[in-house]
Amino acid sequence: MNEGTMMQHIGLVFIELGENFLRCTMPVSERTCQPMRILHGGASVVLAETLASAAAFCIIDINKYICVGQEINANHLRSAALGTIVEGTTRPFHIGSRSQVWGIEIVNERKELVCVSRITLAVINRPTKL
Repeated sequence: MNEGTMMQHIGLVFIELGENFLRCTMPVSERTCQPMRILHGGASVVLAETLASAAAFCIIDINKYICVGQEINANHLRSAALGTIVEGTTRPFHIGSRSQVWGIEIVNERKELVCVSRITLAVINRPTKL
């Protein structure tokens, strides 16, 4: 699914799917850093939304529904340096028939929190053309 998308461009790789979580990694590279050569906050938000959306798709009937972001927030707690890898993990707070709320934690290579995020996703009927 990631081929030809932003996720491929930024190097996001899904690494683990558990009973109540999904995990991925993303390099802090020229594609994800800001001019100070640290992880761009927007890249953290891309990782968070992608990770939660992918997890949401794992628990819906994708033949009938899709999940789309409604609201996301992020608190950037510390920087991550160019040349390192960050890891994101998402877990559900609420799984409803028409909405889902997920929490995302992004850590650096030392497992220190870099960013915490929360997203609300709408579960909508699958459009006939996708």
